[in-house]
Amino acid sequence: MNIILADSNRNDLLPFTFIRPVAEIRCGILTITEKWKRLSGTQCSWLTEKYLSVKYSLKKEKTNCVANASVLIDKALFNEIKTLKTGQALVKGNTVIAICTEQQQFETLEDVSYNEAFETGLEVNIIKYPWDIFRFNDKAINSDFQLLTEGRKSAGYDSSNTVINEQQVFIEDGAKVMCSIINASTGPVYIGRDAEIMEGCMIRGPFALGEHATLKMGAKIYGATTIGPHCKVGGEVNNSVIFGYSNKAHDGFLGNAVIAEWCNLGADTNNSNLKNNYGIVKAYNYHKKDYINTGLQFCGLMMGDHSKAAINTMFNTGTVTGICANIFGSGFPPKFIPSFAWGGFDDESFFQLDKALELAAEVYKRRDLFFDKKEQDIINHVNMLELILPKN
Repeated sequence: MNIILADSNRNDLLPFTFIRPVAEIRCGILTITEKWKRLSGTQCSWLTEKYLSVKYSLKKEKTNCVANASVLIDKALFNEIKTLKTGQALVKGNTVIAICTEQQQFETLEDVSYNEAFETGLEVNIIKYPWDIFRFNDKAINSDFQLLTEGRKSAGYDSSNTVINEQQVFIEDGAKVMCSIINASTGPVYIGRDAEIMEGCMIRGPFALGEHATLKMGAKIYGATTIGPHCKVGGEVNNSVIFGYSNKAHDGFLGNAVIAEWCNLGADTNNSNLKNNYGIVKAYNYHKKDYINTGLQFCGLMMGDHSKAAINTMFNTGTVTGICANIFGSGFPPKFIPSFAWGGFDDESFFQLDKALELAAEVYKRRDLFFDKKEQDIINHVNMLELILPKN
């Protein structure tokens, strides 16, 4: 089966799809691409925007399974997709989940035709908006935990730890966990390879800590939270997803939030996740170029890749930032901060592109990675996009 993961709901998922296909979003322990790879045992390719395809290439064969990348795939759903024959589609209501096709000419999922559709009776979770990432994180961690640990034995943990419901705790080889409390009675806890949980941490599942990530001393983590690979996180975190390579290394509260890659939250940065009147939160939507109702009472910060916040930054409920924003200044920043903002308070002040690229190259270097021309060209393209920005 040649699997093609096709973007869906992409514009509604900005800023997280500015520099990645939809399938590269992390929800649960794994990205959507990683879930497909684990389930299928094969590599996948992407049907995405042209400017992203240089890095995320498309591979077609005679017969292809073209899948909706915004669907959170799991084992049961994948088993139904495997039964599809050429010309057949699996659907849930009006949503196409996957199509088996020999059609070669298509540029989007909507372009792929089919002769017969089968309705799945399974629950299907679809990431339509950025806040769906933390909203579905509980179910996604549970699903990924089963996928990653089935038939495997967890590495041991030091006797200095207090562990509750240890059957739901899985620790990969090389991970270090010392003098901490892990309560998996409320959901599974997964600790990735070579990750570290420092002394005094308190964790309630569901929780996932990616490989080479670090939980700093005294951190307080409430589920359902994912800290992706190579992150450093401290302070208090509740029901949040950090994709990877980002830091919140100091005290401060992060709740009902999604943080992309290569971000940094300065010491004592906090986000509000509940309005003073307990009302439903509105957040900026790039597709509609306006604020929309999230339907949620709890919704915090949505931060795009390569954005940075200074010490003591205070984010309002439902704040959305673009990519490469450098946020500083007194008081609360606006609820929408555009890409390349400098300060975040004045639409006329922007981070110079060459300086933004220099900073990106430097943070890559700190992780022994190379910020190559593909990465530069993607950020260059986002910088040139014409977005109509709202008045704050």
